[in-house]
Amino acid sequence: MSWYLAVLKKYAVFGGRARRKEYWFFFLFNFIFMIVAMVLDRVLKTTIGNLGYGWIYSLYALAIIIPSLAVAVRRLHDIGKSGWWILIALVPLIGAIWLLVLYVKDSQPGENQYGPNPKGVAA
Repeated sequence: MSWYLAVLKKYAVFGGRARRKEYWFFFLFNFIFMIVAMVLDRVLKTTIGNLGYGWIYSLYALAIIIPSLAVAVRRLHDIGKSGWWILIALVPLIGAIWLLVLYVKDSQPGENQYGPNPKGVAA
């Protein structure tokens, strides 16, 4: 949970680096909160039409979009890639797979152009 809160504290910080642990724990808790929001929408009957989500989910998703993009860009910086690589996801199927591969890669050792290694390991 502390990793999730750490990302929220850096709400719109697109500079620097984010290690794998930070990114994936944020992803996990974000996924859990989105499911909870969908369940709440169904229980409170605030769903939009026949969609599986409603106002609670929509507000949460809107609030979390900037931190999600920021941590994704910082994750790309950690492996030495520009944040613009996030746009590769626009390529159908192959882009999303390639982006997933990039997110899973280990940190670039030592310092790179985006800052020091967040693991604190110098090579």
